Amino acid sequence: MSESGPQAGIESASVEGRPSAGQALAQSVADAKAKRGRSRNVGALRRLGPFLAAHWGRAGAALFFLLLSSSATLAISWAVRQVVDHLTAKGLDPASVDQRFLLVGAVAATLAIATALRFYFVTSTGERVVADLRKAVYRHILTLDPSFFLGTRTGEVLSRLTTDVAIVENLLATSVSVALRNTLILVGALIWLVFVSPKLTGLVLLTFPFVIAPLFIFGRRVRRLTTNAQDRFADAVGSAGESLDALETVQAFGREDAAADRFGGAVENAFQAQMRRITTRAMMTAAVIVLVFGGVVGVFWLGVHAGLRGEISWGALFQFAFLSVMAASSVGALGETWGEVQKAAGAMDRIGELLDARPGVAPPADPIALPRPPRGELAFEGVTFAYPGRPDLPALKAFSLAVRPGERVALVGPSGSGKSTVFRLLLRFYDPQAGRVMVDGVNLTDADPRDVRARMALVAQESPLFSGTAAENVRFGRGGASDLEVAGAIRAAQAEGFLSALPDGTATQVGDRARALSGGQRQRLAIARALIREAPILLLDEATSALDAENEHLVQRALDEAMKGHTTLVIAHRLATVLKADRIVVMDEGRVVEEGTHHELVARNGLYARLAALQFEAA
Repeated sequence: MSESGPQAGIESASVEGRPSAGQALAQSVADAKAKRGRSRNVGALRRLGPFLAAHWGRAGAALFFLLLSSSATLAISWAVRQVVDHLTAKGLDPASVDQRFLLVGAVAATLAIATALRFYFVTSTGERVVADLRKAVYRHILTLDPSFFLGTRTGEVLSRLTTDVAIVENLLATSVSVALRNTLILVGALIWLVFVSPKLTGLVLLTFPFVIAPLFIFGRRVRRLTTNAQDRFADAVGSAGESLDALETVQAFGREDAAADRFGGAVENAFQAQMRRITTRAMMTAAVIVLVFGGVVGVFWLGVHAGLRGEISWGALFQFAFLSVMAASSVGALGETWGEVQKAAGAMDRIGELLDARPGVAPPADPIALPRPPRGELAFEGVTFAYPGRPDLPALKAFSLAVRPGERVALVGPSGSGKSTVFRLLLRFYDPQAGRVMVDGVNLTDADPRDVRARMALVAQESPLFSGTAAENVRFGRGGASDLEVAGAIRAAQAEGFLSALPDGTATQVGDRARALSGGQRQRLAIARALIREAPILLLDEATSALDAENEHLVQRALDEAMKGHTTLVIAHRLATVLKADRIVVMDEGRVVEEGTHHELVARNGLYARLAALQFEAA
C-alpha cells in the first residue's frame, strides 16, 4: 500500500494503556514457548484425540487387528513349545509331529493376515487424521489477522504446516503402531512368562529398572533437542522464503552470496541441533539394547542350567526364551519409538502454538447483521489507531470522516499520512484503540469481519494474483461468477485485448503469482477481480499506478463507469486521477486537514495546493 505497514517489533505499551493484538500474540507465543520448555511428557499428542475420534470406526478396526496380531505373535511361542515338548517326549508319533507343525503354520497364517490388516487400518487411519489436521491448521491460519505475522514469519508457518505435520504423520502411520504392538507384546510376554516360570520371570523383572532408566534420562533430553532442531529448521525455511519472495531484489543488488550464506548458516544451525539429538538418541538406544539383551542372556543361562537339572521342560525353556526375546525386543523397539514419540510431541507443540493463536480481530459472540439491502454508507468517528509495535506513533489521530452512499471520495496526502490505514480499518484487519468505524450504521467491532469484507472490493497498489488461469484469478473475486460475468469484468477492466493475444486466452496459465504477465496486465486483472465482486463499496489504493498513460486513461474510464452507484474511496498520489472525485479529503499526520473539490482546495492555497503545484508543474 501507499504507506508503511506495521513493524515487526512488539513493544510493551499501547495506546491508552490497552494491550494491542500484537502484544497479546507476543504474550501467547511466549507463554506457549515457556510451557513447551517446561513440558516433560507427551501431553501435546492429546490434541490428536478429536481427530481420531472423528474416525472411530477405522481406529477401532486398527486396534482390533493390532490386538490380534500381537496375540498371534505371542502364540508362536506356545506353538513352538508344543513342537519341542512333543519331540522330546518318549514314544514319538510322526503323525502327531505333523499336527504340531500344522498348528505352528495356522498361528503363522493368522499372524500374517492380522498384520496385513493392522498395517492397512493403522496406516490409513493415520493418513486420514493427518490430512484432517493439516486442513484444520491451514484453515485456522487463514483466520489469523496481520498482527499474528508480526511475530511469526510465513516460512516458519509453512515449516510447521509441512515438516512438523509430516513428523506427526510418521508417528501415526508407523511409530504409534510399532509402539502399541510392542507394548502389548511386552505386557503379554511378561504375563505368560509368569505362568511358564515364576522364578526366572522374577529375575527378568529385576533388570527392568535398569532398562527403563535410560529411557527417562535420555528421553527428556531427546525431546528438548528435537524441539530445538525443529525450531532451527523453521528458521532456515523462513530465511529461504524471505529471499525467494524478493529474488529479483536480491539479484538486482548482487546479494545472492549473502542470501545463500544466510540460508547456509541457518541450515548448519539446524544440522548441529539435529546432530545433538541424534547423538543423544544413539546413546539411549545403545544403553537400552546392552542392558536388555545382557539381562536376557544372563537369565537364559540360568534357565538352561535349570533345564539340565530337570526343573523345567525343554519346551517350556524354549517358550521362555522366545517370550524373553520378544519382551527384550519390545523394550528395545520402544526405546527406538520413544524417540519418535518425543519428536512428534515436539512437533505437536509447535503445531499447537498455531492452533492456539487467536486473531486480535474476531467476530463477537452475537454479531450484529449489516442491514440489507446495503447502502454503502461509511463513517469514522474520532478514530485513533496505532499499529502493534508502534504505540507511540499513531497512524490516525481523532480521525473523523463521513461518506454518503454512492459518493466518490479521494484520500490524498503525503506518504505516511494514514490513507492506507483507513482501508485496513474498513476491512477490519485491525480495530481502533479509540473511536468507531461504521458501515451502514453498524460499528464494525459489533459485526462479523467476513460480512464486513463481503461488502467491499479492494484493488491495492500491488494486488497479489495467484497461479492458475487468468479466468480463475478474476473469479477469485466471486466464486460463483459465470463465464459471461468473468468476460464482462475483463472487458470493463480493459484486459480483453492482452488476454485474447495469449495462447489460450483467459484459460492461459499465468504462472506463480502471475509473473508471466507485466505489472500493468496484473493490475488490470486485479481490477477485473474487484469489479466482478459487485460489492457496494470500492476501495482503490493507487489502482492505476502500474499502468502507462494510455492504459491508465482506458482503465480510469472503465473505473468511472464501474463506480456509478457504488460508494468509492480512492487513494492516489497522482492527483490527476482524483480530479473527478465528488470530494477530496486531504490527510496529514493521521488527521483530516482539508476537504473539498479540486478547484476549492487549490483556491485555499493549503497542503493540497502545494502538492498539486509540485505535481502539475513537474508534469
